[in-house]
Amino acid sequence: MNLRPAGRAGWLLSPYKAPVVRSSRTRDSNRLSHLLHDGKLTLTLQDAIDLAVENNFDVEIQRYDRQFALTEIIRAEGGGLLRGVPTTVGELPSGEGGPGEPLLTTVGGYSPVLQLPSSAADLATITGTQSDLSILGSAAFSSGPEVPHFDPSILAGASLTQLIYPQSDAFQTGSNFFSSHTLSGNAGYIQGFSTGTVFNATFSSTQVSEASTRLNLNPFTSSSLNVTITQPLLQGFGVSMNKRFIHIARNENRIAREVFTQQLISTISDTMRLYWDLVSLQQDLQVKRESLEAAERLYRDTKNEVELGTQAPVDLTSTMAQVASNRQAYINEQGMVLQQELLLKEVLTRQGISEPALATASIETVTPIETPDANSLEPLVNLIDTAMRQRPDLALASAEEENVRSSLKGSHNALLPELNLVASMQNNGGVGVASSATATQGQPSVPSPSNLLGGYGSLLGQVFGRDFPDYSVGAQLNIPIRNRIARADAARDELQYRQSEVRVQQLRSQVRLQVGNAFIAIQQARESYKAAVEARTLQEQALDVERAKFKAGVSTVYEFMQHESNLAEAKSVEITALGVYAKSRIALARAIGSTLSDNNVIMDDAYENRSSGLTTSPRVRQTTRETR
Repeated sequence: MNLRPAGRAGWLLSPYKAPVVRSSRTRDSNRLSHLLHDGKLTLTLQDAIDLAVENNFDVEIQRYDRQFALTEIIRAEGGGLLRGVPTTVGELPSGEGGPGEPLLTTVGGYSPVLQLPSSAADLATITGTQSDLSILGSAAFSSGPEVPHFDPSILAGASLTQLIYPQSDAFQTGSNFFSSHTLSGNAGYIQGFSTGTVFNATFSSTQVSEASTRLNLNPFTSSSLNVTITQPLLQGFGVSMNKRFIHIARNENRIAREVFTQQLISTISDTMRLYWDLVSLQQDLQVKRESLEAAERLYRDTKNEVELGTQAPVDLTSTMAQVASNRQAYINEQGMVLQQELLLKEVLTRQGISEPALATASIETVTPIETPDANSLEPLVNLIDTAMRQRPDLALASAEEENVRSSLKGSHNALLPELNLVASMQNNGGVGVASSATATQGQPSVPSPSNLLGGYGSLLGQVFGRDFPDYSVGAQLNIPIRNRIARADAARDELQYRQSEVRVQQLRSQVRLQVGNAFIAIQQARESYKAAVEARTLQEQALDVERAKFKAGVSTVYEFMQHESNLAEAKSVEITALGVYAKSRIALARAIGSTLSDNNVIMDDAYENRSSGLTTSPRVRQTTRETR
């Protein structure tokens, strides 16, 4: 956003022209074209993160919110009331989840049958949500006493008046009609200061020319220079009170930064979750494909055996049923993969599937899920301490608390009576031209005063020489009886402040709970994965034994198929357990606020949408927030 137009006269014209705001981006970043080729969108995890930062709508919307905060500072420095900055962040849709996990589209648990979205609950997997980070309630705080406008204003006016009308008595003008020609103009300067002082200077000038024989000076020009200073002594007094909106606006800039940081964390965490879910679904699809191929081989072998008469026809029916069941499972899993790919295409790009090349492309995930290592986690106490230092929502809550304390200065000051000291000084002057009219009806003419003869230069000399000065000093007092409005506002603001303190403590409790829950979840996911690997290994050994027995003719087709199904299920469980472990790591990083640094994202680069290049390489990353 550029507040000053280009050109030599930009500094003069900028206050009166609309600021230059860049057009919104509608195209995808160049990175996408380098990843899309041969009908495939090849994605590493880092590619998915970078695409989300560059193209996601929630992130782009938050870039505008930070610009809102800059306009708040400008408005407050001019003495205006604040309009506030948004504190909501968007969460990406939940997606299909990993293989075998309960779907939000199914009430009561997992169902292998795909369902078309037919209700609001069914749309949950493809609909994002929003959350508000603010610890303040919906009711606004009172604005308190009016803040003077710190931007000066220049006022000017001019008028021309012609009056002609008859009159019954010729005494006033020497004739039976009155004719007057008046030219007047004025200019003023007004400015407020942080002490509450209002400075007002006005210069006015009026020239009157009348058709009259009674005037000594005609035309006659009068001018005055008035300077008035109004200083509040009770309500509206104080630098900190009158600059409270500037302090709040600067804090709002911090708040907008923390909201943008949280939006990045949310978007990146959700993108990683969707990516790992797709990896798990694709791996499970491979398991389903292998199971279908194994069932088809068994069907062919059994068919040959039945034709040779070595097996009963009922075995062929059993194998046919197994093929149909495995084919149905494969089709369902394939549909979930396609739905997850569709969701990723839409959250990582601007154009989405409106681009034909992207609509028909399949996503090839490159980054595998890392298996759990044996390294122990940091102690829970250390993780909670890290969260308290790094979480942007806690930093935002601290900034909002500080803003509330600044707002209380206004509501407390509004309780005081109004006592204003008003001092005024006015310099007057007047000059004219000696009238050539003679006395009438035997009355002698009065000679024109020599000190009032002259031109406009003489008039200005009188005004600035203070030849005819006026002075005025006074006080204005306004004491509201009972003062119930101000007392109610102050009481409510105090109550809302205490309520915000409780919400901060509640937020800290939620942070501890989230960190503790993620800490337990990642430990459980490790053990679950180990158990799943052991179960899959044992099922492979059991299938090998059963295969040998089947070939030796001491085992039935049903028993062999059962062992094959058990192995396929064990493989799916292992894939699911590994996916859950990956997502538990995401949850822990989000809970302690390390998502950006863990994934090579620099907050300032993300805000400016500066691409880190088509090939991501590790770099030394700076902190995601300003040092407080």
